[in-house]
Amino acid sequence: MRIRPLSSGVTITLLTMFTMAGLFAQQIAEPAAPMFFEAASVKPNKSGDLAQNIRRAPGGRLTTTNMPLRGLITFAYQLQQAQLVGGPNWISSDRFDIVAKMEGDPAPVPPGAGPDPLMLAMRSLLADRFKLTVHKETRDLDVYALVLAKPGGKPSPALKPSTTDCAQLMLGRRGGPPPPPPGPNDPVLCGMRGSFGRIQVGGFPMSQFANGLQGQAGRLVLDRTGLTGNWEFELTFAPERPAGPLPPGVELPPVDPNAPNLFTALQEQLGLKLESTKAPIEVLVIDQVEQPTPD
Repeated sequence: MRIRPLSSGVTITLLTMFTMAGLFAQQIAEPAAPMFFEAASVKPNKSGDLAQNIRRAPGGRLTTTNMPLRGLITFAYQLQQAQLVGGPNWISSDRFDIVAKMEGDPAPVPPGAGPDPLMLAMRSLLADRFKLTVHKETRDLDVYALVLAKPGGKPSPALKPSTTDCAQLMLGRRGGPPPPPPGPNDPVLCGMRGSFGRIQVGGFPMSQFANGLQGQAGRLVLDRTGLTGNWEFELTFAPERPAGPLPPGVELPPVDPNAPNLFTALQEQLGLKLESTKAPIEVLVIDQVEQPTPD
């Protein structure tokens, strides 16, 4: 089974980036009304860096760095990668930096409760600047179900219920200055951080962790653990190195030869496992898209 590692440096946090919920939902949420950025800049990123980042900041600000259009679409529509169908090759290879601002300071939306106003405004930006048009379909897809390793049993002691009030922390950020980017060793209070062979989770529902595993598992993952509430834990495993050469100057850390693969690590460290199955999944099909004009 091929395991795809997270890109080096990818960070998903509620307080600084406000959840890449594009990785975390099987249903494509529809807005009550279109939302828009009052100002936005779109520029190509030719750095060749592996790190990608989407950050939500107080005051209705959103910044994306080195993001492919495919990642921007999945963020805006709350999709996993397997739910986005079609489009030319450049939507995965070309990278973009976006700086955007909404009017006012939209209230944050708790993870799993629907799209954030900035996600809805991103949909309008994609339609305007990338001429993106899409439609929905339902397809039977090969998926993994994340379940307890022992039916009717309990998760590992390393999988702990979180006591952090993430909603209060998000509200406390409103009206303040943009927080600095999180450091690699900073604790994960409300979100998920992925690096090469390591996933840290804090204050996140199990459903969102399951959905975020697609990059490593190679297919969409559905939460069928029955575990409710928010959780905190760390998962370490031996990822496969990316295929092909790395960009100049980029080096990945060595892989521990004794580390388990993702499937084994889930069972040994968290008391969970992935089971192969099929499920009807709503997908978003790209009808049209164009390269943007930089500004």
